[in-house]
Parts: sequence; structure tokens; C-alpha cells
Amino acid sequence: MKSLVSIFLLFSITILSAQNSSNALNLKHYNLKKTVALDGYDAVSYFSNNKPIKGKSSIQASSGGVVYYFSSAKNKDLFLQNPDKYLPQYGGWCAYAMGANGEKVEVNPETFKIVNGKLYLFYNAFFNNTLTDWNKNEAALKNKADKNWKSIFK
Repeated sequence: MKSLVSIFLLFSITILSAQNSSNALNLKHYNLKKTVALDGYDAVSYFSNNKPIKGKSSIQASSGGVVYYFSSAKNKDLFLQNPDKYLPQYGGWCAYAMGANGEKVEVNPETFKIVNGKLYLFYNAFFNNTLTDWNKNEAALKNKADKNWKSIFK
């Protein structure tokens, strides 16, 4: 009986270690600051206010190892009901850059667009707002970005 328990414990530890290492490997593909997404902006606010609002570190939740801050407990609850609805596309990297050349480029979290219920973020600095370029050829860039993002995880 002792050996059966030992085998079970060893198996459980192996599975948990593999899951933790898998999460760590996947997290490297996301645009995070110390595991926090969206530079601390409230993911739900993009949808409910049509403008991002800074979240509070005291009101947080995680999805897939990524931490999200919220401006209210109500927004946190909405997120927890359906996290996939609020997650930024392409790991929070610039949608235009992902579509144009498959690169992970930093974003300005206040430069965004919601398309078919999905959140897309864009680089916007030094007189270069990539949302403008995205809007000129959105369908083709989105198609390419989807393919490029999938290839990152292969």
C-alpha cells in the first residue's frame, strides 16, 4: 500500500511540475510586466466604457497565469464569468505588427480597437500610430496576424 501511495504522489508531483513549466513557457509569448497584462489597465473597461481605465492591484484576477487588474469588483466578476471574452488578441502585442511581419511589438494600451467582440492593441508612439495602418487593410492583416500568432506556439 505504501508503494502505491508513493507512486501516486510521485505521479502527482510530476504532473504539477509539467503544468507549471508549461505555463511558464507560454507566458513568455505574452506582453506582460511582471505577469500583469495590459500595463495594469482593466480588460473589461475596454468593452464597457469603450475606453481603458487603469485597474487597481488590490482588485485582480488571473487567467492562464496572466494577472489582470480591474477598476471595480463588478468588472473583476464579469471577467471571471468569461475571461476569454476580454483577453487581448495576440498576447497583448501590436496587432498590426503581428499581421505585417509576425513580430511582437509593444503597444500603447490606450490605442485599441474592438472587432467582432475581440480586443486588439496597437503601437502608438513617435508619430507612428499603427491603428491607422491596420484600418487601411484590416481583413488581410487580421488574417495574417492570426496565422502568425498560431505559428508562434508551434
